Amino acid sequence: MDSDSTRRDLGGWEHLAPGVARRRLPFLDVTIGIVVGDEGVLMIDAGSTPREGEELRQQVMELTGRPVSHIVLTHGHFDHVLGASAFPHAQVYGEMSLDGYLERGGVTLRDDAVAHGVAPDEATEAIEALVRPGNLIHERYALDLGGAREVLLVHPGGGHTTHDLVVVVPGTPAVVFCGDLVEESGEPQAGPDSLARQWPATLDRLLRLGGETALYVPGHGAVVDARFVRAQRDELAARFGVS
Repeated sequence: MDSDSTRRDLGGWEHLAPGVARRRLPFLDVTIGIVVGDEGVLMIDAGSTPREGEELRQQVMELTGRPVSHIVLTHGHFDHVLGASAFPHAQVYGEMSLDGYLERGGVTLRDDAVAHGVAPDEATEAIEALVRPGNLIHERYALDLGGAREVLLVHPGGGHTTHDLVVVVPGTPAVVFCGDLVEESGEPQAGPDSLARQWPATLDRLLRLGGETALYVPGHGAVVDARFVRAQRDELAARFGVS
């Protein structure tokens, strides 16, 4: 993947900024991101099944010529984590409480995957191979990928889950991978593990991290701008009765 900053499609991958791209997967419109440095290739989220993860592994190798060295899991829902077993040599990062969430939630993850259309045997295989993060982020962590490519992993607060983690890639433009704190292709989902009343304030912090000119990459859907995130923040505040 070259350093041309033009937004374009690269075999299904959308080039966002120098060394930064993302793909919208056909299944559930999940976003996968990649950030390339001189010494490492970071992937943001891992897809819904080991098979999907293996397809991503091959695609990233073809696109960059290098294997994925680091994975950030933006949160613990099945469509973002169950492909991670396809990357046995990658360092895996998650917010501090993600490890316990995955340890406790195997049955729920499998049931959610099947309810959304994953074949039962494939869901069982994914849970048996479930990868838990070996690198846990308390509030923020600067990840050095080499060649002056440093990305910031930040827990801006709870919202979609208790353990949302975002990835801020400085540059022109800056790119913020938001996980499901932001969704474009549907209404943000607030399940039993969400912190709905905290969500608007978390998006305020997210906007301060990225600023007005950043590209904001939602967990599902098209890339958006700060104005979209702010409007979604206001919609969530109205929905949950907070200011």
